[in-house]
Amino acid sequence: MVNLEWYRTFKSVYKNGNFSNAAKELFISQPAVSQQIAMLEAHVGYKLFNRKSKGVEPTEYAKLLNNLIIEALDRLENVENGFRDKAFNANKLVSVGISKHLFSCFGNQLISKFDFIDFFYGENDELFSLVDAKKIDFAIVTKQYDTFDTIQKELGKIKQIMIASNDLDIIDVKKEIKNDNLIAVENWLNKQKWYNYDARIPHVKLFWLYVFDKKRPTLVSNYIIPSESDLIQALIKNSGLAIVWDVNIKSYIKEKKVQLLWNSPKMPTTKVFLLSRKNEALNNVLEEVIEELRLFLK
Repeated sequence: MVNLEWYRTFKSVYKNGNFSNAAKELFISQPAVSQQIAMLEAHVGYKLFNRKSKGVEPTEYAKLLNNLIIEALDRLENVENGFRDKAFNANKLVSVGISKHLFSCFGNQLISKFDFIDFFYGENDELFSLVDAKKIDFAIVTKQYDTFDTIQKELGKIKQIMIASNDLDIIDVKKEIKNDNLIAVENWLNKQKWYNYDARIPHVKLFWLYVFDKKRPTLVSNYIIPSESDLIQALIKNSGLAIVWDVNIKSYIKEKKVQLLWNSPKMPTTKVFLLSRKNEALNNVLEEVIEELRLFLK
């Protein structure tokens, strides 16, 4: 039985001359590429690639096979892309890449806008690769990319701030912050319970670097909770501190579910971008989405 994915993989390996690059292009593992090529070779009864020091070289049988299938495979992929565009027109079906830490704010805004969304969690470079390869329609990223094949527009800026649970008395430490008594402030912070979404505490390290001019904080992270939205919910119900994106916490501060401890002017803002693939059907509604997200960030 013919497996279409074997031929997709064959096309990518033939084009790239390398199993590793084909794996990256197809978003599968290198062993999976090797396995699919091996199964295709068994199916057609010929060896298709010879290994070299840097990649692979197609055999004469591979060249013949490529000439036979490339046109049909391209037509099929065009049909798939056309079907997806029609589905988008009919149902507003979109695929969106986003960091799991920003989903709670931006994800909910997008849900209110589209009837059908396929969300994908990832970080900046991974999301860019998916958009660039036309695997997803658009992504929300915090990094700017220099590219001709995708559209990137700035949505606004977000910032990391320090919050505290409502049970903590922060009056005295806020006075120390105002007086720029950083030694006293850091001593107080080190005595508190801390919530983070990553054992490497990247947000805390950045805060200490910009605000305290120190590369490594001395505090201990008590709780590691994988997503920022879940972290915030845990902090609301318990005691401690956390550093979070202001866009994720502003509604909870307004509702007095947590306290704003420190919005330091030394902390830089981070730009947020909407990165999209070039698609006429998608672009018809994209500007409206961009304006809605921009208003949300103000």
